Amino acid sequence: MRIALPNKGRLHEPSVDLLERAGLHVVDGADRKLYAETVDPDVTVLFARAADIPEYVSDGAADVGITGLDQVEESATGDLIDLLDLEFGRCKLVLAAPEDGDIESVADLDGGTVATEFPNVTRDFFADWDVEVDIAEVSGATELTPHVDIADAIVDITSTGTTLRMNRLEIVADVLESSVRLFAREDVVDDEKVQQIETALASVLAADGKRYLMMNVPEEALDDVKDVLPGMGGPTVMDIAGKEDVAVHAVVDDSDVFETINSLKDVGASDVLVTEIERLVE
Repeated sequence: MRIALPNKGRLHEPSVDLLERAGLHVVDGADRKLYAETVDPDVTVLFARAADIPEYVSDGAADVGITGLDQVEESATGDLIDLLDLEFGRCKLVLAAPEDGDIESVADLDGGTVATEFPNVTRDFFADWDVEVDIAEVSGATELTPHVDIADAIVDITSTGTTLRMNRLEIVADVLESSVRLFAREDVVDDEKVQQIETALASVLAADGKRYLMMNVPEEALDDVKDVLPGMGGPTVMDIAGKEDVAVHAVVDDSDVFETINSLKDVGASDVLVTEIERLVE
């Protein structure tokens, strides 16, 4: 089983880190290597450009891939299954035009020219609006094109909008919301190893922002403690050998820990221990 990962850029380290946290440790994945083994003898990592990963998966060079939804949509392979939102690399493709110009809506661009590094996504977007435009494909400095008479507007990626504002551009419409996803070919979606990888990555995401609480509780205070805990379902209650107290374990949101501990102490809980959770299989 081969997993394609971004070989560099802002998606590389978070992708490798997510695999590591999921227990799929990359072995000897030094810079400039194209392949690397993992601690699972059945799983190999293939490093590639983020934009090339959809094609690698579609053509069978890899079985699953981690890359942005924007890259998959632009590749137009059409045969990849979106298995899991990995919840990082969030951005959006937007249609933007000069802030002092006449373009205020998508319809205003009918017959105009749009510059972009994402011609397929852009073409589909305007087709959905039934607006005809000429597309000028560029490979960088997209924001400059309206100011040098190459295009009337652009379709480009933005995270905060800062670069657009610096170049006196304003957003006319959102084109695509994107984040990094786990993708697979349709013919391997039901493969046991693919499902194991999906479960492992999902367990890391589920554990984010969660804490594990353990405490001792007098039996007579158990109902009050249960009322206080805001955790996932009911808490786990276990007898403690040689003591009248019981041990209570629960998973709570990190944002609730401070208030919860104070409330637990008020109703009689003691020896409260808070630990991080690496993975949570739901």
